[in-house]
Amino acid sequence: MKKLYRFIKPFSLPVVLVLILIFFQTLTQLYLPNLMSDIVDVGIVNGDTNFIIKTGVIMLLVAAFGAVCTILASYLSAKIGTGFSRDLRVKIFEKVEGFSLHEFDLVGTASMITRTTNDVNQLERVLIMLMRVMVSAPMMAIGGIIMAVSKDAKLSLIIVVVTPILALLVYLVSRKAVPLFKAIQIKLDKVNLVLRENLTGIRVIRAFNRTNFERKRFDRANRDLTDTAVSVNRLMALMMPLMMLLLNFTTIAVIWFGGIRINNGFMQVGDLMAFIQYIMQI
Repeated sequence: MKKLYRFIKPFSLPVVLVLILIFFQTLTQLYLPNLMSDIVDVGIVNGDTNFIIKTGVIMLLVAAFGAVCTILASYLSAKIGTGFSRDLRVKIFEKVEGFSLHEFDLVGTASMITRTTNDVNQLERVLIMLMRVMVSAPMMAIGGIIMAVSKDAKLSLIIVVVTPILALLVYLVSRKAVPLFKAIQIKLDKVNLVLRENLTGIRVIRAFNRTNFERKRFDRANRDLTDTAVSVNRLMALMMPLMMLLLNFTTIAVIWFGGIRINNGFMQVGDLMAFIQYIMQI
């Protein structure tokens, strides 16, 4: 990633703006459950309609501000990502133009096509995720933990139990998925190679009546890539239901122990509702 930094450097100002917007977006998401808690514990309990309306309007304004930050961050990050991939493709093309015949044979035309198209697109998506998800996620997690502890420190011990389980789940899935993602890149090169050879040698293939052979050859490469892609997507699709299952059990535990603390007078209903929201954010 350090080698790619020079391609991101021209977009330094938009990157800083994206980070600022994401910071404010995260703050709004963390602040909304606290307002909801006030509506329940103060407005509903005391029957204060004016307080409920006033706090509701504040929630709408905060949510609208967060939505504007999200839209602007998405627009700027997409613009940075496309500009980054444009510059990177230009540099790859210039580099390839200076290759010797031996270097062309060493890398392979099919591999160069993959690197210029699919690989650059993957880097673009990674950059956008780095600016948005991987920056906002730690902010959301840390902020959610702080807000949850401020609501009820003892009930927050549930986070200490759940977080290692969740981390282990992500680690196990990633450990199996990463080698498959690497295999997809290799097999995509193979499909490009077979397709390119078919296109460049179409006259020879027809002259020697090798059309069926080349069709079967392409089908094998295509099927190999498809099977690997299906396997990795099936594995990644398994992670979300497992995470949601863990989240639902966590919510049950929060409601169970939170109900006990409310019954004993150590917690209010609104705080419990906000606590559940913070658990989801974490």
